[in-house]
Order: sequence, then C-alpha cells, then structure tokens
Amino acid sequence: MQIAIATINWPALLFFVIVLGLISALILVKPIMRYIIKVITNDAVKRLLTDDYTQNVAETLSSLKRFSVINFIEMSLRAQSGKVLTRPLGSPKHFLGYDQLMFSPRQMTQLSLPESAQIDMSVTIGSNAEKPLKIKIPLMIGAMAYGLALSEEAKLALARASKKLQTATNSGEGPFLPEEPGEAGKFVLQICRWSWGGRTNEQITSADMLEVQMGQGSDTGVATIEASEIVGRARILGGLEPGELAVALNAPPGVQKPEDWPAFMKKLRQRAKGIPIALKIMATGRLEEELSTARDLGFDVIVIDGVEGGSHATAPIKQDDFGIPSLLALIKAKRFLQGSSISIVIAGGYFTPGQCLKALALGADAIYLATVPLFALGHNQLEKVIPWEPPTTLVYYNSPTKTQLNINQAATSVENVMTSMVLEMEEAMRALGKASLKELSADDLIALDSLSAEITGVRSVLQEPVPPISNQTLQKLKKQLSQSESRITLKDLAVARNEAVNHESNTVLDESLIKEHLQLIRELKEENKLMWKVIDTYIKSPHNKKIGSAVQKKKHLIAKYKNCK
Repeated sequence: MQIAIATINWPALLFFVIVLGLISALILVKPIMRYIIKVITNDAVKRLLTDDYTQNVAETLSSLKRFSVINFIEMSLRAQSGKVLTRPLGSPKHFLGYDQLMFSPRQMTQLSLPESAQIDMSVTIGSNAEKPLKIKIPLMIGAMAYGLALSEEAKLALARASKKLQTATNSGEGPFLPEEPGEAGKFVLQICRWSWGGRTNEQITSADMLEVQMGQGSDTGVATIEASEIVGRARILGGLEPGELAVALNAPPGVQKPEDWPAFMKKLRQRAKGIPIALKIMATGRLEEELSTARDLGFDVIVIDGVEGGSHATAPIKQDDFGIPSLLALIKAKRFLQGSSISIVIAGGYFTPGQCLKALALGADAIYLATVPLFALGHNQLEKVIPWEPPTTLVYYNSPTKTQLNINQAATSVENVMTSMVLEMEEAMRALGKASLKELSADDLIALDSLSAEITGVRSVLQEPVPPISNQTLQKLKKQLSQSESRITLKDLAVARNEAVNHESNTVLDESLIKEHLQLIRELKEENKLMWKVIDTYIKSPHNKKIGSAVQKKKHLIAKYKNCK
C-alpha cells in the first residue's frame, strides 16, 4: 500500500516564520528596550549624583554657566591652531538697540492713510555734491568684497537685485569686478585700504558715489591675507603677483599720515567729477572727533557702521570689544551734524523693517543692509550645500560650491526680501498718516524705558505729554519776549505759558505752531544753560577780587548780561 505525503510549501512556511518572528519581536522589544534604557539611565544618574565633582560630567554644566558654548568652541579652535581666530559674520553679543522704541500714531488728530495711498520712500544722498545719489528706497546693499569674501556669482546677483530695486549696491573693499557696475542700478565704489584701493579713473567713472573706507563695524586697522586665500581671477584683478601677500594698509593709497588728508581729498574730488564722496568709519566713542575732521575735509556723506556690523572674517576681539552700538552712533552723529547738509548712512545690525524705519525716524538718511541680502542669496538653493556645509559656502569666493549658485534666482530672492521690507515700512507709514519719509521724525516714537528716552531724546511713555498750545497763546508769548528788555528765563516762560493755557479751550491746534513753540523753548533753554555756566565760572574765578561775595558777583554779572542783551 502506497502512502501519499503532502508536499511542504517552503516559501509559505518561511514567510509564516518571519511574520511570527516579527510579531514576537514587536511584543518583546518594548519591555526589552525599556529595561535597557532604565539600566543605562539609572547608572548615568547614579554617577552624576555620587561621583566626585572632579570626576563628574556635571563639571561641564557648571563651567558652561560661567562661559558660553561659543567661548568653549573658540578656546578649542585657539588650542588647535595657535593663531589669531577669524570669525565670520560679526559678534554674537547683543547690544543696546531699538527694541524699547515704539511708534506712536495719532489716531484722532491725524488719521491713517488709505491702503491705496502712495508713499514716497525715495532719498537723496550727498546733496552737497553736483550729482547727488538718488535712490527709490532708503535701503542699500552694503559693502561685501569680491575675492576677499564673495564670489563673482554672488556679487553679480546682488548687483542685479539693486537694479530691480532702483537702489545702490556697494563694491566692498575687494578688487574691482568689471561686470558689477553694468549689472547694478546705482554703484558705490569703495576707495579702500589695499594696494588696489586707490582705483583707476576708469573705475571711478563707473561709480555713482565714492566711499573712502577707514573702518567698519567689526574691523579696523591693518591685516594680511595669505597668498593661498586669494587666488584665481581676484588675484589678477587685484594686481597681485603669484605668491604675493595681500596687505591691508592703515589708510587708502596716498595717505601716509594725517596731514596728507587735505591733498588726498582735493585730488579725489577732481577725480570724482561731481559725484558724492562718503567716508565709512567704525562707530566709536570718538565719533564727534572723527565727524569734525570729516566735515572739515568736505565729505558729502558719512557712513557709520555700528558694533553689530558683520564681516567675512575678522578677529573676535575686534568684533566683541571695539566700537559702540549703531543706535548710539546715529544719535551722536545726528546731534553733532545738526544743521549740516552732510548725509548720514547707518549700518550694522539692521535685520527688520521696524529697525530700519526707526533709524530713519531718528535722522538716518539711508541704511546699508548686508547680512539680510547675504542670506537671501541662498534662498531655495541651500540643499546644494547643507547639511554638511554652512549656507554661506554657496556664496563665498574660496568655496568649491560657489559655481552652483543660480545668479538670477539669487537676485530674485534678494529683490523679494528687500521689497518685502520696504512694503512693511510703507504700511507703517500709512498707519502713522505719513505720505513721505520727509514727514517722519523722532516725534513719531515713544520710549518704553528711561535709558532709551535719555539716549535718543524720544519722549518716555511715563513722561507727561506737552499740552497743545494755540495760536493765541503763541502770539502772547512772542509779545512778552519782544517787549522784554532781555530774554526771559525758562521759568518765566513756563509761568506765562501756563497762565495762558488755563484760559483756553482744548481746541485741536496747528502742528507747526507747536513745533515753533518747542523750538523756542529749546533755544531759551540752551541760552540759559550757557548764561549760568558763564556766571558760575565768573564767580569761581580767583581773579575777581573787586567784587566781594558770590551773591554780589552773580547780581553784578546778571546786570551786565542784561545790559549786553
């Protein structure tokens, strides 16, 4: 008798075993993994809480409370190389800025503008020059050097964006890139502190403004670039021989000592043929001294780069420990140049439309942006370099991936980001009821803290507002002033004003009258300060022996002061 044995379906059996194994693993993996994690965690926690501090990983946590991760990384980099570090993109420190200043619209007495209202955002820079620089927006693309920092592709993308935006782009301190002016809308050429920095007459002819570069927010002084760090076309355009170092000078070619500046400026003015000449400096505590010299030399524009400014690569000590914040520099410059027609361009740490508009309200004529357009260049193209390289390798001159940058796409991204910023600024202007940047002032701001109020002169939110003054009151005050034998004191003026205000109704008044009144107050205040300073100096003088007591001296001098008036 023959017994039939069923044929085994081995593929099906194998599949069944695999599935059964996976199900078993899934059932068992959770408790097994939980057990493993528990053992490891318990051991780690036990060590953390029982090992001596010197043998404990918690030492790192304690140390990092004393210094930052960046400090730790830079310590390690110094230990590795033994050379001066060069950190990209500026200081990581946070400085006093615009956060405590807010716009303060008049909602009842000055209505906002309709959405269809056109806002005039155009500015003129260097109005003293025969051919001032006129741009459609108050934002310009800042100085980023070809060859020393950015690639040819990146520079051309920035230039094309500036043309679409109808603004200016800056050459930076690198060798002159011949294609850049033709691609740009308006072109600012730096006269810089390198061997090629004097520029040729042909190069100067291509510019709409010249900018003498003596410093920037994160760098000043001399420097040396190894021959291996500037190669290819940039080396040729810079006029460097093979193997020759690039050495930054302490001033542009033609200036060996401070006494050379007048002759240098005279020659540069002739070469400029009517276009504005700007001076770019690092913002420092000696700003007024620098501005005084610049004014005497006849510069049309002052470019001030605050400590927040970035750089391709400079020593951390220059970024972290040199200079003053951009906001302070702007206020100091505006006060010193009050009444002057010198244009102020501010730079360093401007990333948002709000920061830019506040700077314009405080007196800046225009703002240089660099970090914003720099990062916009790589928008939608970062996948070409990340995650293994930082985004900036797409735009740096010495990067092997620089040729992967799509120039037109990069230009569009820069155009979009700056257009967006300007549109937001226009929206804010409409909310303030302002149709032009010329109407914007510090009076449109309010300070949330006393420090910002004191520094900027903007009214503090805690300060009582000045009551409105009518035409009738103003005329009465003027009459009192004209009839007085001498200028009345600030106290007398305040008393007369308060008496007049008490008899008036709360009528909405002409803003120009209020401004005229406030200006009158300021003039009187300054005059009284000067008068009492003279009086106090006179009283304390050891040479005044003829008059006895201090009181007699004061009365005598006041009488003489009034007679002179």
